[in-house]
Amino acid sequence: MSKLVVIGKSGQLAWEIARLVPDAVCLGRDDIDITTAESIADKLDTLAPDAVINASAYTAVDKAESDEANAYLLNQTAVANLANYCKAHKAFFVHVSTDYVFNGEKGSPYTVDDTIAPQGMYGKTKAAGEAEVKSILPEHSAIIRTSWVYSAHGNNFVKTMLRLMAEKPQLGVIDDQIGSPTWAKGLAQACIEAATQQHAGVFHWSDEGVCSWYDFAVAIQQLGLEKGLLSQAVPINPIPSSAYPTPAKRPHYSVLDKTLSRETYTTPLIHWREQLSAMMDELVK
Repeated sequence: MSKLVVIGKSGQLAWEIARLVPDAVCLGRDDIDITTAESIADKLDTLAPDAVINASAYTAVDKAESDEANAYLLNQTAVANLANYCKAHKAFFVHVSTDYVFNGEKGSPYTVDDTIAPQGMYGKTKAAGEAEVKSILPEHSAIIRTSWVYSAHGNNFVKTMLRLMAEKPQLGVIDDQIGSPTWAKGLAQACIEAATQQHAGVFHWSDEGVCSWYDFAVAIQQLGLEKGLLSQAVPINPIPSSAYPTPAKRPHYSVLDKTLSRETYTTPLIHWREQLSAMMDELVK
């Protein structure tokens, strides 16, 4: 396999990539400062990667509303730095983006060519990062947009729900935001394939199927009970987004059209319930 460097070490995606490709070099904040071109060159020159996967980002969606400078630094400036390095050293660049680049008002799955119109600062900074990649090395990069990522590692919706279901007498979960969950392992497989096969372009990757956060929570409880991760069921009540205000506005409908990915990748796209069950099996072990 070609020499693979992953930017990011502590996040869910980098963790899954490291499990799938033990020879990949994962670099965290202590190893590299991607906000400066000099640090990138100092570190990557010694590694001479054939491909770089950027699995790091400023992902605190609500905090980004009041922390604009840092969000742009990590989601645009750092991305441009990495893209420029890859261009200069002929390394393929895989950059992970988000459904938040869309406004959520379309009402049908977003294609890779749909106009982006981010609502909040997180989406705006991620869109700016995409623009840098497209401008700097469009023929030698893959932008992979994803949504609702979770894994057995780190903090995410699935693990939070399992914890709350064990602690609370009942839960209220938003039912008017519609999207597709994504097991980070499947996303990692797609990123690895993009890097090694050099699938250039913009792609959408999430698990198959569509649900609301409420539907997702109901499935988590059902599987949690089946697998012994939960001892008893609690009522889960559907609530509107208006009942749970946040600093950043979320897209109401952000399902991603994966037609191009199905045509391009050999990595299979699998239904979200099947992927959720497989990930929760890891929590049982």
